[in-house]
Amino acid sequence: MQYSTIYISGVNMVVYSSIIGVGRTVFGEHYEKDPEDLIEEAGLNALINANIERKDIEAIYISDYFLQVTNKIGIEEGFLAELLNLNIPMERFRSFSSALMNACLAIYSGRYNIVLVGGVEKISDRLDKIRDDLMMLYDPWTYYSGGTPESSHELMLREYIKTYNIGKEYYDKFMRSLAYVSVKSHKFGSKNKYAQFYGREIKIDDVLNARYVSKGILGIYDYAPPITGHPSDGSTVAIITSPRIAYEYSDKPIHIVGLGSATDYISYTLRPQRIGFKSVKLAGSKALSEAGISINDIQIAELYDQSTIMEAILLEDLGFCSCGKSWEIIYNSYIKNKLYYEFSNGVLYVNTNGGLKADGNPLGALGGAQIFEITSQLRGVSNDRQIKVENGLKHGLTVELEGFGTKAYVFVFRGD
Repeated sequence: MQYSTIYISGVNMVVYSSIIGVGRTVFGEHYEKDPEDLIEEAGLNALINANIERKDIEAIYISDYFLQVTNKIGIEEGFLAELLNLNIPMERFRSFSSALMNACLAIYSGRYNIVLVGGVEKISDRLDKIRDDLMMLYDPWTYYSGGTPESSHELMLREYIKTYNIGKEYYDKFMRSLAYVSVKSHKFGSKNKYAQFYGREIKIDDVLNARYVSKGILGIYDYAPPITGHPSDGSTVAIITSPRIAYEYSDKPIHIVGLGSATDYISYTLRPQRIGFKSVKLAGSKALSEAGISINDIQIAELYDQSTIMEAILLEDLGFCSCGKSWEIIYNSYIKNKLYYEFSNGVLYVNTNGGLKADGNPLGALGGAQIFEITSQLRGVSNDRQIKVENGLKHGLTVELEGFGTKAYVFVFRGD
């Protein structure tokens, strides 16, 4: 195993890999572009950002969920070899985070020094088909009983309300806190030039009225695409290296200092624990332990907000607050009109790129958008979305799920 311990600001720490470059496309409905156009654009941006050339790449890890369905691309590795004119090792995964984790471990083992991790999705080519195939990410029992991708979210919301006894005196505040999650995400996304809903802010009443129209607990503004019926296309790329050579290419590499992954039953209704995600709790604990920090050290997080209730749930699963209390933290930000959450040990910024809700959700590429945002924020290059915290921004965290919490990936990042 290669030597992966380096000094960062006087601290001796283990680093799995270092990010030296990131690139992405605008997320949205790219009917006029093919998948190769998207991955090429993101890849070129990442190569330029990392100050390397194609010949420097030793391996590629690529992710997508539905290219076989939407574009009849069955062997993505051959598609990339042809596009890049490279014959290096390549592997395909579902989510960007699964590709990144395997790439990190390959670098950590000493197998490679420079790896490209990419994700791409082209949902607009077959949105009618994808709507049905999304159920493959849940479970067959839900599908055959007529369940939709939204159903598990509302079931968990009902369980949450019942378990934590959110009665009439608190219910309105609780639902407004969830609405504020969407408002906050759109506020950030409106300033993100890559976001699918760039320039589009919403108000609390927009979210509440949409719920009334849907005749459900949650409405269209509570969900991220493609559940909302808006296809998300796009691509993201990250270039990672061994920490031993990272500073040869970048004066501001971002180090991956903790990673965790865990699984749970595919059927939500069969899980012993139906409030929160056991997979996230286990993966988060593992990642933080490896990074040698506590959850209180995290200053910025990109969370998998496929619905507004999920952001509240993930805050509790990761340990930012106790169970049943996240909505109170969110509501406090709402009444104070703050774009961050205040905890006893400091403040936390969540989904500063707009999250899945406003940035967009091209499934195989969304984890890369999280990495892009954390890297940009820790480098201090997020322009008018750049956050500032006391004593400087040092630690970030990302959570990506496959299915409804069936698989969880958590990464901890450190800037210098």
